[in-house]
Amino acid sequence: MKLGTRVLILVPVLGALAWSGLTLDYTVPGAPWLARAVAVSFVLGALAALIALRPFARAVGVALAAFALVVVWFFSIQASNTGAWQPDVSQLAYGELESDTLTLHNVRDFTWRSETDFTEHWETRTYDLAKLNGLDMYFSHWGSPLIAHTIMSWDFSDGQHLAISIETRKVVGQQYSAVAGFFRQYPIYYVAADERDVIGVRTSFRAENVWLYRLRTPPENARRLLLDYVTSMNGLVEQPEWYNAFTDNCTTSIQRHVRHINPQGPGFNWRMLVNGYLPELLYQRGTLDTSLAFAELNAISNIDTRAKAAGDSPDFSAKIREGLPDPRATR
Repeated sequence: MKLGTRVLILVPVLGALAWSGLTLDYTVPGAPWLARAVAVSFVLGALAALIALRPFARAVGVALAAFALVVVWFFSIQASNTGAWQPDVSQLAYGELESDTLTLHNVRDFTWRSETDFTEHWETRTYDLAKLNGLDMYFSHWGSPLIAHTIMSWDFSDGQHLAISIETRKVVGQQYSAVAGFFRQYPIYYVAADERDVIGVRTSFRAENVWLYRLRTPPENARRLLLDYVTSMNGLVEQPEWYNAFTDNCTTSIQRHVRHINPQGPGFNWRMLVNGYLPELLYQRGTLDTSLAFAELNAISNIDTRAKAAGDSPDFSAKIREGLPDPRATR
């Protein structure tokens, strides 16, 4: 076999072994040092087989067999609803629909005094879907401007706003890691919350920068999307699922819900992964208000100052929307 052909074969094989090592490092139960030892031993053993075994095809076959065992192990790891969950994700939201009345249980409405000092409060709330006006979208940046956390919020004519944030469910003491997010470390979690809670904690206590865009979404589509969310939330009560930093994150999960209600709609776009650019895509598609240049819309859509000024005000949602153009007013 020619050298060039061997290299072409080895590149994906070595990639598979690297993935296997990371998988074992993150998923082997027990002390971290034990998981690291298992991962290193696995990779070194597979590399030794690639170097020592002959013919080359046999060496590759052994390495791929080892990789297949790790794949089987990886997909055997099941998410669970049992755990010492952090307080802000301790309760699972679920809902029931009767005619136009959506009853949602475990809506989070915490009072935050700092990131670590808060008063827990979970509510059962009812929403009249006949009063659903439409949909808004938040982009919260905590570091790189290329990546944001996205949150959808449903707007009702009676003044209610229901924000739902798709996040990771972490146990006490666990921190989020983007790399760990690829390796079944966190169940996926839907935070159904009052905007004063889920947005206010980001602007006032986590030092995140938040943008709010009002969407040109017909109420009937907003309703269908909300009910699709509720279906997933109810499903997670019965069968928890894993968060994945690539396929099931805060933005790709939204795209999946949108595709459920509109299979013929726009497909995947790279800006769903580098989602700091997603507002520009929505603007180009006419989903955002286009009466202003995008740069001007983007500037006035930053709500940090308004959210901090609103604090714990009962009209938090109204105050953060002051001055924001609403494309639904012109449809």
